[in-house]
Amino acid sequence: MIFEDRRDAGRKLAEKLSNYSSPETIVLAIPRGGVVVGAEVAGALQVPLDVIVPRKIGAPGEREFAIGAIAGEDVRLLDEQTITMLRVSEKYIEHEIREQRAEIVRRRKLYRGDRPVPSLEGKTVLLIDDGIATGYTTIAAAREIRKANPAKLVLAVPVAPRDTVARLKLEVDDLVVLETPEPFSAVGYWYLSFEQTTDEEVIELLKQEIRERARSTFGKFQDGATDVSENHDDYLPDAFS
Repeated sequence: MIFEDRRDAGRKLAEKLSNYSSPETIVLAIPRGGVVVGAEVAGALQVPLDVIVPRKIGAPGEREFAIGAIAGEDVRLLDEQTITMLRVSEKYIEHEIREQRAEIVRRRKLYRGDRPVPSLEGKTVLLIDDGIATGYTTIAAAREIRKANPAKLVLAVPVAPRDTVARLKLEVDDLVVLETPEPFSAVGYWYLSFEQTTDEEVIELLKQEIRERARSTFGKFQDGATDVSENHDDYLPDAFS
């Protein structure tokens, strides 16, 4: 299966997740591209959408090649075999972890503003991304979510390689992957359109989600309510200048 774009992938993924439509479910999407997929899933299931921000630790001189990942305040995942093979120093790793933790803080503020982190305790959490390659950031995100004591953790992605899927099954309660092609190549290979998602798009999708939930909530109490978005902009991240 080749997906038209991330929205198409999200709609197809939502079809496989329909049994998770519940007031006790929340979608946590990994920025940036995962938020586009997650927004489609959250909208179809009529559940809240939020973000979780893990970060990859890249190899020296080849930052896109993952040698580990971090998430939250203390989740740290390192590929010790690759680190040894590449002779990556402890100094480099510690520097990268500090840099990426700072980036996590920056992105959380950028995407979420001052809104409180949602409680995950006792919830069903759908962890969504637009695809998985090595799986390091996904595992880091899953371990961060586990610390919040959800009732169930479900990982759902459009595409991932089979060997990675086998490792991810050990980290979650349920795993939904639409395609596990071999050879895998790269996530973007399985999309007709795979343009980079911008920070502005992520922020706008989160704004839309808040507005939709506000309309739904206030619509139950206010006859004829049509647009409450202006009453809720104070809770949204600042727009880019």
